[in-house]
Amino acid sequence: MSKDYTFNPGDFVVYPAHGVGQVTERQTTSVAGQNLDLIAVHFTKDKMTMKIPSNQALDKGLRQIATPVMMEAVEKVLSKKIKAKRIQWSKRSAEYTTKIGSGDPIALAEVIRELYKDPAVSSQTYSERQLYEKAMGRLAPEYAVIHGIPESEATAKIESFLAGTDSAE
Repeated sequence: MSKDYTFNPGDFVVYPAHGVGQVTERQTTSVAGQNLDLIAVHFTKDKMTMKIPSNQALDKGLRQIATPVMMEAVEKVLSKKIKAKRIQWSKRSAEYTTKIGSGDPIALAEVIRELYKDPAVSSQTYSERQLYEKAMGRLAPEYAVIHGIPESEATAKIESFLAGTDSAE
């Protein structure tokens, strides 16, 4: 993403802590005698609007929605087979939490891939399921926006890559 991206009204954006949102407006407001340019982002899923100072947007992690090329890289990550990690769960959990917090689609795909378990074969622990759902809840909406499909369909598509059942289009 270029450093001069302006985040215009109507643009879909990603904020790491909340996922996909849509810029609703740009406004200038006076705070303590100084004019402050704000970007208002509405997160439909959380039913919340956040106002972020434009000069801090990139530092806070606000970014453009990923490109279709980036989503192709995500699909490749999801399709790869993984080796079982022999690291303690507490360390893996902390690593997964950091990756989820980054908001990076590739990192989210890695977490989803590593925590995915075919429901017909095995079950997840409660904490694995929580992290899996959080990562999926961040990646699926972005995947849906990019491909113009409902979020439920995006989730199913992502899981088809994980299960190795994705058909070539």
